[in-house]
Amino acid sequence: MVQKKSEKEALTVEALESKVVDLKKEQMNLRFQHEAGQLPKTHVLRKTRREIARVKTKLNAKK
Repeated sequence: MVQKKSEKEALTVEALESKVVDLKKEQMNLRFQHEAGQLPKTHVLRKTRREIARVKTKLNAKK
């Protein structure tokens, strides 16, 4: 799900906003799995959170 920097820069504002929504949904699902004890790779939570921050940074730069 991680994209290269050049791929993120090519996205439009609408695409970045929808990506943030998708990542937040994924983060919520990962949190539920973690609480239920079904998430063996807990580092995925941190990666998702950081990816949301990266996309939001690009979004704010474009606005």
